[in-house]
Amino acid sequence: MKTALTYLLAAGSLLLTSPAATAQKAGTDLRIAFGSCNRHDLPQPLWDDIAQDKPNVWIWLGDNIYGDSDDPAVLKAKYDAQLSQPDYRRLREQGTTIIGTWDDHDYGRNDGDKTYPFKAQNQQLALDFLQEPAGSPRRQQEGIYAAYEYKAGKKKVKVILLDDRYFQDQLTRDAQRVYQPNPTGDILGEAQWQWLQTQLQNSDADAHIIASGIQFLPQEHRFEKWANFPAARQRLFNLLASTKAKGVLLISGDRHIGEVSKMTVPGISYPVYEVTSSGLTHPATQNTGEPNQHRVGPLVNEKHYALFQFQPKGKRLFVTASLRGDEGKVFYSEKIEVGK
Repeated sequence: MKTALTYLLAAGSLLLTSPAATAQKAGTDLRIAFGSCNRHDLPQPLWDDIAQDKPNVWIWLGDNIYGDSDDPAVLKAKYDAQLSQPDYRRLREQGTTIIGTWDDHDYGRNDGDKTYPFKAQNQQLALDFLQEPAGSPRRQQEGIYAAYEYKAGKKKVKVILLDDRYFQDQLTRDAQRVYQPNPTGDILGEAQWQWLQTQLQNSDADAHIIASGIQFLPQEHRFEKWANFPAARQRLFNLLASTKAKGVLLISGDRHIGEVSKMTVPGISYPVYEVTSSGLTHPATQNTGEPNQHRVGPLVNEKHYALFQFQPKGKRLFVTASLRGDEGKVFYSEKIEVGK
């Protein structure tokens, strides 16, 4: 598959460029769709809607299957079932580039961390599902993180996929099963941190999409989140500020809800947005309004996915971010200027 992906190794870091970077034939816009929390054995009514949006790229944000097994045969069977799902197959066959990371259930264990003994085995299965070529450097490293670049007219958008499982330190829960913060704990591991710094420092992109399975900005809820690792979360914010990365957009899954969060980060000249899209097959319909001081717009507790539509206008770059459902329903949409 030499024509499918080109691998560029610079300063020891992995950057992948894909055909979607040059595949936008109808104008200069770039469409990137994404979502998470997908059971292969439940109805999947959204793939035809996603296909109608004609995304150049689809990003899996984790829980791409509910593997939850140490047995590679079990995971492979579930991945194979998802690959052969008719509407998902049609999305791939229409030319949409598929990329992605993982979260806990496809990692192999609910809330799994760095102590999980089958992570190297399961990394290869996840990359098989993403149809990563056998010779990919991504198959040689520890962790599933990677970066890609795409064009929107003359503007460049970099997608940075993080691995929030392979190196994650342990957490504890209290008697009410609420996660307790690990004040000094880490999520990414030093090698991934150095890689991320290189991806940001050496970037000439006009916008940067940074993806994680778990949420970056929300702080109040009781579940997994970057806020459970306050030192790591602050390190990320400091890195975004020190590298002066343009147009950072955070994306995440995991929660079985959709929402858009917005936060002012010291040292960053523009507000940082996060779009959480989680609930392709089984959203948390009982969740009607958990607190999130950073949320703008509604909490979406129906099946949904997200779409970024990048549109260059002269020297400026805009993105319309939307949370979308079945039969063309749009739950929320916001136009954001990026690339500052």
